[in-house]
Amino acid sequence: MKQMDASRAAHHRKMTETPVSRLVSRLAVPTVISMLVSSIYNMADTFFVSQLGTSAAGAVGVVFSIMAVIQAVGFTIGMGSGVIMSRQLGAQEDEAATVTSSTAFFFSLVLGIILAVAGLLGGDGLLRMLGATETVLPYAEAYADWIFIGCPFMCASFVMNNLLRSEGKASFAMIGITVGGVLNIVLDPLFIFTFGLGTAGAAIATSLSQIVSFFILLAVFITGHSNVSIRLRAVSRKVGLYGDIIKMGLPSLSRQGLASLASVALNVSAAAYGDVALAAMTVANRTTFLLFSVLLGFGQGFQPVCSYNWGAGLYGRVRQAVLFTAAVGTVLMALLSSLAIITAPALIGAFTDDPLVLETGIKALRAQCVVLFLSGVSVTTNMSTQGTGRYGVATLLALARQGLFFIPIVLLLPRIMGLDGVIYAQGAADILTFCLSLPFLVHFLKDLKQRMLSVKRA
Repeated sequence: MKQMDASRAAHHRKMTETPVSRLVSRLAVPTVISMLVSSIYNMADTFFVSQLGTSAAGAVGVVFSIMAVIQAVGFTIGMGSGVIMSRQLGAQEDEAATVTSSTAFFFSLVLGIILAVAGLLGGDGLLRMLGATETVLPYAEAYADWIFIGCPFMCASFVMNNLLRSEGKASFAMIGITVGGVLNIVLDPLFIFTFGLGTAGAAIATSLSQIVSFFILLAVFITGHSNVSIRLRAVSRKVGLYGDIIKMGLPSLSRQGLASLASVALNVSAAAYGDVALAAMTVANRTTFLLFSVLLGFGQGFQPVCSYNWGAGLYGRVRQAVLFTAAVGTVLMALLSSLAIITAPALIGAFTDDPLVLETGIKALRAQCVVLFLSGVSVTTNMSTQGTGRYGVATLLALARQGLFFIPIVLLLPRIMGLDGVIYAQGAADILTFCLSLPFLVHFLKDLKQRMLSVKRA
């Protein structure tokens, strides 16, 4: 017990005394790696499945919206409970933090089972609603069934990842994701080509990899390497805690849930121009998300620093972390997106040799990357407000990118510009999201400064 208390005390000192730039960077490295690995193995599915043909590649884009729903559930429960738990740990309320983590874990398992059953019963009608054409449908069907089977494990894995990141143990989260990601990349060609399972093989590889990640992450909590534990007896019977978890996770639900709706809207809009357009947008979006995942990973390294120090009442450190993350995120995205614009033919060409898909994909990738640097401010603002419990503002900002802006644009702009309207919709949404986020960031920084002055006067 004394050893455990000493470990927790050392962790508290690390989170509240380490220079902010060093702490954010240290926590960001494993989260960036985790996000990159996750994006890479999603891209691996796209790469290997695209070898089966244009319609098969389009199927990955259709099922991606299902994956977004699964992620929405996992991130909602994970981020919501993670914010609460991190602030509890910052205030040194360790037992309450264990109740929060246990409740979140079992809550996500139950929701994952419900999603799996609903998805398997949905059948062809669900996939058609998500944008599958008649030629894409058989591939999407084979892919989706196995994704639904792995759904409970995926939901719970997302929760455990977020809990570990929120307490500042991102390296353990990285191990679980990395092992699963590498396994997925290895299994993809084996199941797709060697065993001749086609798109179903890619989905089986993904589900098996997620199950392996699930057990690795669960072992971290069971073996005491986390400052909290997951115990069935610790699950709360108070409805209020579930409400708080969902409330704090609303920004993530909005962000991830709308990502699914946005993916459907994009698929429907692109499908109107044929399988070539659908495949091109799928490849371009996956490539852009690989770049964006670096920023998300950096932001997820920042968020526990923000929440923990907010819980400890160290508002000066929160302000330093916000400014550092916004600046680094903007510069990082500017550099990576510039590189992607230059190398767009090679990046898209790695997935297809169809000249029409290649032409459309290059144009779409460049259109998205040219404004990607603006996301540094947007993501930092969203994560800052969510991490400090300002769920109303955080939810609005999470709704903005996909819901308020992208979905209306991608449905309306093609009527004016044709396929170009689909291609430029993402960039237009990023510009509008930045314009909405900036005033909230300025206001939040001013509020932090006032809190710092109040603490000094006290």
